[in-house]
Amino acid sequence: MKLVREDIISLEPRKRALFINSLSGFKSANLVGTADTHGRTNLAIVSSVVHLGSDPALLAMIMRPHTVPRGTLENISETGIYTINHVNLDIYQQAHQTSARYPDDISEFNEVGLTEQWEPNFIAPFVKESAIKMGMKFRERHHLKINGTELIIGEIQSVDFPEEYWSQDGFLDLEKSQSVALSSLDTYHQTQKLESLSYAKPNLPLTKLNR
Repeated sequence: MKLVREDIISLEPRKRALFINSLSGFKSANLVGTADTHGRTNLAIVSSVVHLGSDPALLAMIMRPHTVPRGTLENISETGIYTINHVNLDIYQQAHQTSARYPDDISEFNEVGLTEQWEPNFIAPFVKESAIKMGMKFRERHHLKINGTELIIGEIQSVDFPEEYWSQDGFLDLEKSQSVALSSLDTYHQTQKLESLSYAKPNLPLTKLNR
């Protein structure tokens, strides 16, 4: 089966959204925690978090067009502080439920049964049930004219995870944390490691790393 541009455009909008969201492959599943200047919390699942660089340690994410109230984007704009929390096997259903459109005065934490975790001198909530949690500081925002989305870039301020997940060479074992992956808009996956490979160089065979 082959679809060309005209075929894709003619698809019913919901079907097109599910289809196109499948094409980028497996994505990370994260919960973004924020609070407004009055301390009211918000929690939203995001599948667009990507690594931008390690020095400084930057992560980016795409937010939907700001045509309706977006609590996460508004809170980040107000405070400049947010958290990124890995979704794991134990909480993926609650995480998915955060995509529902709750009123601004309703916290998704309370509605889906997840626990706010507050750290000293940090004004955004972490998700207690998440095994890998990052405290983020807003750095840049870029409006993408092509479709109205917003690119949000943040710098990692803290990372909290069990020490046994961390290898001596810096590798963080996401399978030990039971972090899940997302495909399309609504399908969650467990992962299975194939192998870790050596740093690729010309004319040198790859070797398997023992971690």
